Amino acid sequence: MNTASLMDNITYQDNLKPTVTVLLKTANSKEVRIVMKKGQFMKEHQAPFPIIIEMFEGEIDFGINGNKQILKKGDMIALEANIPHDLTCISNCIIRLSISILDKVERIHKI
Repeated sequence: MNTASLMDNITYQDNLKPTVTVLLKTANSKEVRIVMKKGQFMKEHQAPFPIIIEMFEGEIDFGINGNKQILKKGDMIALEANIPHDLTCISNCIIRLSISILDKVERIHKI
């Protein structure tokens, strides 16, 4: 059994980069916490495998193929592989990202 907390040891960076932390690894997925400060963004990118994004705090402007929508606390979205998307933080936020165990977290750090 593995345990983790989305709310422990939260760090908002002062630069333009979000804080990305792997919280858990399972046989099928990696559970990642992304902490973003208002104004931070992740430029358009795509994941090589399906992903699930869940908002725990705050709001983001989430773009999919150039179409924008607001995601707020409690919202979830699932994307298939290779869908271009971007994120801009509207208010300080905590995001849970579920990625395939085959995906590399280093890819997220480079965005």
